[in-house]
Amino acid sequence: MIDLTGKTAVIFGLANKRSIAWGIAQKLHEAGSTLAICYQNERMRLEAEGLIAELPGATGFQCDVTNDNEIDALFVQLKEKYGKLDTVVHAVAFAPVADLRGEFINTSREGFRVAMDVSVFSLIAVSRAAAPLMTDGGSIMTLSYYAAEKVVPNYNLMALAKSALESGVRYLAWNLGPRGIRVNAISAGPIKTLAARGVGDLSDMLREHAERAPLKRNVDQLEVGDSALFLASPLSTAITGEVLYVDCGYNIMGF
Repeated sequence: MIDLTGKTAVIFGLANKRSIAWGIAQKLHEAGSTLAICYQNERMRLEAEGLIAELPGATGFQCDVTNDNEIDALFVQLKEKYGKLDTVVHAVAFAPVADLRGEFINTSREGFRVAMDVSVFSLIAVSRAAAPLMTDGGSIMTLSYYAAEKVVPNYNLMALAKSALESGVRYLAWNLGPRGIRVNAISAGPIKTLAARGVGDLSDMLREHAERAPLKRNVDQLEVGDSALFLASPLSTAITGEVLYVDCGYNIMGF
């Protein structure tokens, strides 16, 4: 059994009980991690705080990862409260619905900017702020999807963001490796999250995924949480810059 007692993890991207971040939070909490859970704004605070209350010892913090001042303020608070960090979970992504459901060729310039800022640059910004607090090394992880490397109809602009995110993981892994900080991505299969609702034909995607995957089913958020727990643990100390597929084997199939 993995024991993370005495370790501190900060989790970005908790929205509701369907969030992959919630599955990860539950698994890290079960293993003994002290959790700092971040929600985007005041509107999301009430639902987030309801979930945080289910994890004794966890504390909630507000932080919009597109705002450098809020990121700086957050990490000042984290340093004061915890001293150091061991794990960072980046479960943040967004693209305007119009740029997900329209024809890809009609992707807007502003939509592209927003998607890259929220979904990709935020990982760099959060990692930069967290690294000085990861004095004993540690693990940074983010969430990707198979559309980063193959065309998935209706994923459109978010696919470009995930491709850039995976490249960012590799560069951060190289940059932070000398400090003992590992950086990896989990590429989960489709899950009915709040963010996934913006992708057209999600129900068809889930059905086809289950039909084609070797395990003949879809993945759930707690299984993603188990993989995050592995990446946060001493069992993964030689793994960095990787994309770990947690998709019931779907990515290995040709057709």
